[in-house]
Amino acid sequence: MTRTVQPVIEEIETEVEEASATLGASRAHTLRHVIVPMLMPAALTGFALSLARAVGEYGSVIFIAGNIPLRTEIAPLLIVIQLEEYNYGAAGAIGLAMLAISFSMLLLINLIQIWSRRRIGHV
Repeated sequence: MTRTVQPVIEEIETEVEEASATLGASRAHTLRHVIVPMLMPAALTGFALSLARAVGEYGSVIFIAGNIPLRTEIAPLLIVIQLEEYNYGAAGAIGLAMLAISFSMLLLINLIQIWSRRRIGHV
């Protein structure tokens, strides 16, 4: 998603925003009527590419993973099982746990990078 939206954001000239402000538009109006329409095609393309990748990754993981209880079960497979049993709370809890673990790992990696840059210097 970032790789499709970032170039479009970089191409938006500040003169466009300044012209909108000069004509009396508020920041919210400028964002809604000037910036978002420019970003929408790239955002939709990024969303479609992200969705396709997610479906592909999900399918390969489910295909490769086995279903031997307490041995080869993985979180996405557990979510599917819970959803097939209409146990939406359990599926949501597993998803939330995966989100928390992912966020914690990314936070830890970023903290290590910050510590490393301060210790070694900007490389």
